Amino acid sequence: MPTDRSTPRPGLDLFLVSFLILFFELAAIRWFGSTVVFLTFFTNIVLLASFVGMTVGCLAASGKRDLVRIALPLTLAAMGLALGLLWAWESVSPLVIEVGNQSAPQQIFFGTNYRSIDPSKFVVPIEVVAGFFFVLVASIFVGLGQVLGRTLDAHPHRLAAYTINIGGSLAGIAAFALSSHLATSPHLWFLIVVAATLRFVRPWSGAQIACALGVLFVAGATSYRSGEGVVSWSPYYKVCYEAKTGAISTNNMTHQDMYRVGEHPEYQLPHLLNREAGNSPFEKVLVIGAGSGNDVRAALDGGATRVDAGEIDPVLQAIGAADHPDEPYADERVHVHLTDGRRFVRRTDERYDFALYALVDSLVLHSGYSSIRLESFLFTKEALADVKAVLAPDGVFAMYNYYRRGWIVGRLVRLAREVFGTEPIVLDLGLNVDGEAAGPSRIDSSTDQSGHFTLVLAGSDSARLQAIAARFREQGPFWLPRTPGAAATFAAERPAGGEWLRIEPAEVVVDESDQVPADDWPFLYLRERAIPTLNLRGMAMISVLSLGVLVAFAPVRTLRPNGQMFFLGAAFMLLETRGVVHMALLFGSTWVVNSVVFAAVLLMILGANALVLLLGLKRQGLFYALLLAALAANLAIPMNSFLGLADPWRTTVSAGVVFVPLLFAGIVFAIAFSRSARPDVDFGSNVAGAVLGGLTEYSSLVLGFDRLLLVGIGFYVLSFLLRPRSAAS
Repeated sequence: MPTDRSTPRPGLDLFLVSFLILFFELAAIRWFGSTVVFLTFFTNIVLLASFVGMTVGCLAASGKRDLVRIALPLTLAAMGLALGLLWAWESVSPLVIEVGNQSAPQQIFFGTNYRSIDPSKFVVPIEVVAGFFFVLVASIFVGLGQVLGRTLDAHPHRLAAYTINIGGSLAGIAAFALSSHLATSPHLWFLIVVAATLRFVRPWSGAQIACALGVLFVAGATSYRSGEGVVSWSPYYKVCYEAKTGAISTNNMTHQDMYRVGEHPEYQLPHLLNREAGNSPFEKVLVIGAGSGNDVRAALDGGATRVDAGEIDPVLQAIGAADHPDEPYADERVHVHLTDGRRFVRRTDERYDFALYALVDSLVLHSGYSSIRLESFLFTKEALADVKAVLAPDGVFAMYNYYRRGWIVGRLVRLAREVFGTEPIVLDLGLNVDGEAAGPSRIDSSTDQSGHFTLVLAGSDSARLQAIAARFREQGPFWLPRTPGAAATFAAERPAGGEWLRIEPAEVVVDESDQVPADDWPFLYLRERAIPTLNLRGMAMISVLSLGVLVAFAPVRTLRPNGQMFFLGAAFMLLETRGVVHMALLFGSTWVVNSVVFAAVLLMILGANALVLLLGLKRQGLFYALLLAALAANLAIPMNSFLGLADPWRTTVSAGVVFVPLLFAGIVFAIAFSRSARPDVDFGSNVAGAVLGGLTEYSSLVLGFDRLLLVGIGFYVLSFLLRPRSAAS
């Protein structure tokens, strides 16, 4: 139902629609990211689409059309098409979705290269898929944005209305955080969305009810899988587990497999090399990315007396605890830590003989607000320095994966060399045409490492590592059996009988001019310090499509957007993004940290509103000056400056640095909004600016996250210059 100034309960409606928009936004990011193939790497598309829809809806608040009535039909259409695309991808297989030319990529996206680009098949660029769903999601949120604009208009007090809006948004975050904590499925998410949406589309028609039921049916359909698969929803992924094979996929991409470790000796390789070099077993072992437990079992079999198993996803660990055939998590020597690996490393008092980065390719972004992946802060100079600090004097650090490209291996070698001060050992388990290991190998920046299991061993003057290197020099390659029961050994010649993998150090040609990932620039999988062409095309696409949605739904000829509000929104989005990244660095890249930061941002806005209301603040100029001074202080203090502080001080100081500028920004907005003659247009302009801020976040790929503040400062200066003359004080 349209909400206008005669609405008897504008405050309640405003709270409910604000709750709905925030909750639906988070649900859409999770659901579309887990259903639309490879959109999991571009969930900011869904975030920006919801912002565009809200913007256009607010700008259309004065229009005669009741746009909220199209929300449920479009939701059903978008979800149905997403499910159909997934079916076509998994079952029919005539479809290939290409993600940034992964045969020669500017940026690596793990999980996208299982189907080669076959000219005989229908190839669709990911930006086309993303653009299609961008328009659908934006159109869904237009109706909800219109209700928001109308309820803002209907409330007699501007700042009180904005406070209610923030309160509803805060409730939406809290509700979705609770649903994540309880590992609920899309059944519940969309039941809440449908029920809240129906509040605003009365009187209900048969078509609306049918669409509501259809949405619930499709949401339920994505929680089931044919055959032996069982689907669970962790706070990060849709997780599908095939009990018969032990295969685990996340967001429809192969992620990991549970094996009997004795049948896959590559997991035991570091322990076998250590033993064959004459060293004592690794007694204290740290596994980051423990997952379902393969590496934990290998450490136990290798003689460990204590294994600290760090895993960020509770569902993946729970699957291993329940079903791993070797029962690694049932052993009393294993201590499970469900947290971010970097955070655990900084907090532990243990010293380890062996620390391992297992398969820590997350296949998901840290949040919809930034371009970093969940594991990005593990692969930086500062992160490896943290690992070095928890190694025993003779300790060894290892990392392995199928790294796809030679330049990634070279980058990791340089990273390990600079942190540990010694040359690492690189073992490349690529297979030759006969199905046996091809070695020794030479890896340079152009080498295709697809299908190569690459292990990097590093240490700071570690006698264990030196003994392994010496054994290679003295006795030739290490022969790893592919036949269970055979004994691994160093030998100059291939042992007789069975199948064997020949393993010896690879020659790695390191590009010394290559960018080394650091906390300010944590982009291991980005080839150069530049915005990839894929992202540039995506930015252009979003800009054009946003204008199309605006023209389709909003009365563009009579609109006068608010320039001050627009650039306030753009700058605030960048500050919020940097705040999320900053807190992830300090306290871990977990969903809990994200939820707390988003809630803290909204609480800071509520605090700003309260100050303006209680103190009767009127002068924007003073708070612009304080805001710019706070941002200048932020610019002078790198994000990782607080890593060495004790917990209470780290929390207090970092929160002050991150949130004080947001408080001043909130005060500036609150003063401006309290004077608004058209709150629908002004709020819509602000959200439109957030879209620009979201697109500008890609500049962090070039500037890094510290210097991203320069762009934010520029936006705030523009907002100051464009403020209405009546607000010149």
